[in-house]
Amino acid sequence: MSDTISSIAQVIDSLHSTPQYQNTGYSMVRVVDINNEFLSLKRCSKVDEDTYVKHNKNHHPQRGDIIITRVGSYGMVGYVDTDEKFCLGQNLSIIHPQNFEDGKFLYYYILSPFMQKIIYGNIGGSAYKCLGLEDIRKLPLKVKGLKRREIGEFLYRIDKKINTNNSIIEVLESMAKTLYDYWFVQFDFPDANGHPYKTSGGKMEWNETLSREIPAGWEVDNLFRIASYVNGLACQKYRPQGKEESLPVIKIREMHEGVRPDTERVSANIPLDNVICDGDILFSWSATLEIQYWTGGKAGLNQHIFKVIPFEDIPKEYVYHQLKEYIVNFVKIAEARKTTMGHITQDHLKFSRIVIPPYEVLRRFEERMKPIHKQMVKCNQENRKLISLRDFLLPMLMNGQVTFRQ
Repeated sequence: MSDTISSIAQVIDSLHSTPQYQNTGYSMVRVVDINNEFLSLKRCSKVDEDTYVKHNKNHHPQRGDIIITRVGSYGMVGYVDTDEKFCLGQNLSIIHPQNFEDGKFLYYYILSPFMQKIIYGNIGGSAYKCLGLEDIRKLPLKVKGLKRREIGEFLYRIDKKINTNNSIIEVLESMAKTLYDYWFVQFDFPDANGHPYKTSGGKMEWNETLSREIPAGWEVDNLFRIASYVNGLACQKYRPQGKEESLPVIKIREMHEGVRPDTERVSANIPLDNVICDGDILFSWSATLEIQYWTGGKAGLNQHIFKVIPFEDIPKEYVYHQLKEYIVNFVKIAEARKTTMGHITQDHLKFSRIVIPPYEVLRRFEERMKPIHKQMVKCNQENRKLISLRDFLLPMLMNGQVTFRQ
């Protein structure tokens, strides 16, 4: 067998044109939509039917194909695991396997460390500024002795479980957001008789600060009233010395991708407030504005991220959703001023204005939300373990160190 990708797959270029995007229609996948994961069409731009047909003149992307980027973040791949119709924007290519079962194998093969080093020019002194069709066709393929079907299917099943967990998390997030809005935006939390407060005629009072009505007896204050915000360390100043115990450093990248093999380390002897554990609330306040529960294990927090510590009388679940709600406000302010919100300052937090319910309402909200949030954390923890297992086994499966029983 030949030792290149073209021996088991056809490589097809996408059409080079600048389409007109619209709100509805067929999804068009662009370079930014490819991120070394199963292809998702949820956030893709839309085009009309004529554009869809035009861009699929050479090949209709189909289940089992691999989409690969050729410029910018070149060499990124996405596996097509859907029968939904879509088309490709420019600077992408399709790897269409001759055998459907080889699609899964090829996807993971390209993601293996061996292939990534070749693609990014770390072997043999070569360096691609972009990937042409011939570059992709000539990528080496070392499959002798490998059980391609078994390898592809095994790794695929791990990723399918990860995707299933992600879908569960999305549903849980949506449920939690709906519940939060119902209680603290619409003010239809259950009253003493279990009826929706505002809809059932609960007493409302006009608040001058917010320029709106709020339930009688509720406070208005800022985000400092519900939690303390501990900024991360400049972790390069706390490198582990010798055989000293260390922790992974959590930067914004790790918030998104989890702890990776190349994640930096910090001494385990940093202040306790800068150590994070599963279930802690993280608030990235520079460059990207984001709130999340951390589920990647014990670690050290880098600067530009707050560890949010709810006060004793304020449930964590309320703090989490209140911050997610207020970050949307910060973004809206930035968009209205046509400027980029580079970071959140102490003044932004100080001048924020939020409604703070009585303790009894917060306690009942905590009881409703805790099982939802607990399941979200559990799914994220399971995904971290699955990702670690997949990334550990991938290179060994591809070089034959690990195989399957006969």
